[in-house]
Amino acid sequence: MEWTETNGVVLRYELSGEGDAPLLLIHELGGSLEFWDPTLPAFQKEFRVLRYDMRGFGMSEKVKTLRLDDMLGDIVGLLDTVGLTGPCHVVGPALGGGLALAFAGTYPERVRRLVVSSPATGAPAERRAQSLERAALVERDGMRPAMEASLSRSYPERFRGHARYQQFQQRWLANDPEGFAAIGRMLTEMDLTSLYGRIACPTLVIGCVYDGIRPPGEVEPIAHQIPGATYVEAESGHFMPHQTPELFVDMVLPFLQG
Repeated sequence: MEWTETNGVVLRYELSGEGDAPLLLIHELGGSLEFWDPTLPAFQKEFRVLRYDMRGFGMSEKVKTLRLDDMLGDIVGLLDTVGLTGPCHVVGPALGGGLALAFAGTYPERVRRLVVSSPATGAPAERRAQSLERAALVERDGMRPAMEASLSRSYPERFRGHARYQQFQQRWLANDPEGFAAIGRMLTEMDLTSLYGRIACPTLVIGCVYDGIRPPGEVEPIAHQIPGATYVEAESGHFMPHQTPELFVDMVLPFLQG
């Protein structure tokens, strides 16, 4: 692992893999680059893989406020720092999927192919109050009181029978409460609608049938707004690369190779 200072913050990252084509992996809300461990070996065989901790998370610099523009600037700065200045494949689930969509819409010339699963693209009006309440809760009392309510919808019981779940849960509890609250508030202000039409690369959008946060009915309309995008559904949950890594690789790898 390495650290670099770019766009005003220090980010932890890893660049690895045997392939020539660059692939950027963006983790989920409250995650870290370790989120990708279950799928990483398959991607490393085919691509030059860059994964990183978002500002405010993992072992990157902690912050009290988060803005979408800053997070997109982090990606640009990091790609330039490691020498990946040409178009790259971009893959992300959940909030990572939302950032991937925003990046592809803001910097279309920098994305070859795009894959998102259960993308978090903002908080619907009916869920904004809930998001703000969770942000206030973790700021006041820490991560643990919010854990079960959050993971009951995002990490269903059917996917908890593997050691990966315990690791995920422990990483989730280790989050910085202020950073977690900040990104929750950022989500309530996000609206990517104006960016979908600017995405110019082949795009795969995956809806997950066991996702209690971003069900397929909310994901499919996003795909219809992206020129030429392909929409598919998977027997998975909100954190597909972690909950069903083999299925994720089977669906994503052929698309990226195409």
